[in-house]
Amino acid sequence: MSVSMQSSQALPALVDVAWLAANLGQADGVVLDASWHMPQENRDGAAEFLGERIPGAQFFDFDRRVCDKAAALPHMLPDVATFNAEVQRLGVNQDSRIVVYDSLGVFSAARAWWMFRAMGHANVAVLNGGLPAWKRGRQMIESGESSLPEAGNFSGTLQQHWVSDVTQVQAALADPAQAVLDARSGERFAGVVAEPRPGLRSGHMPGALSLPTPDLHAAQQCLQSPAELKAVFADLGLAQDQHLVFSCGSGVAACVLALGAELAGYSHLSVYDGSWTQWGDPASGLPVVTGWEG
Repeated sequence: MSVSMQSSQALPALVDVAWLAANLGQADGVVLDASWHMPQENRDGAAEFLGERIPGAQFFDFDRRVCDKAAALPHMLPDVATFNAEVQRLGVNQDSRIVVYDSLGVFSAARAWWMFRAMGHANVAVLNGGLPAWKRGRQMIESGESSLPEAGNFSGTLQQHWVSDVTQVQAALADPAQAVLDARSGERFAGVVAEPRPGLRSGHMPGALSLPTPDLHAAQQCLQSPAELKAVFADLGLAQDQHLVFSCGSGVAACVLALGAELAGYSHLSVYDGSWTQWGDPASGLPVVTGWEG
């Protein structure tokens, strides 16, 4: 059953194309394109946004604008003042019901979803299947320059439990009540292939579990059903009351795991924002192991 964008009920974490098409254009609805690509892909989400986008969407640039520009690590979560100013600029209000999507399916949109949740905004959903699913549904596409809307009044507050730093990750690795899940490919986790970012060590954190993001996907880069997702997490021996910490290369794919875990019914979730870009740095002095076991 669809949830109206004008309803007082919070959005579910995931909506489909039919739902968005039926609710597009509502007064309190905001659609954000959060497309981002790994550097080696040589793709620019902002440039592609000008070529094709969902009508009325604004571009949510967490790599260059909605980020901590002073951080040495890529696209780190910004401070509250920066986040509020940037999303106000995109027309986001305190009561906005936000749908985020990306150009791959369900990938970088989950990062934007997590950022809003970390800033205390629950009325945010990811479009299942993203722009490819929207196009498969023969929905309208917009192109060209996009005018900024009237500034919004969004005022977020950091929810610290959604964010883990390196000290908290170290504690989680040693705590049976917690689990650290690595969203990178199995080959990167095992250290049998080089990291795509030059200079990083290969391998994983001692005690981490491997859960590559494709394990959460069904066909055409959509997420599996909640029941299927629940089975994926249960197969790793994870209890519903455990605190799950998610990591990846730079804090993007980790958010796909966080989204999947929420859909599967887990409620104690956080993302290691520095992820492997921080942990795998030789200068960090943090332990790294190779092989397929945690």
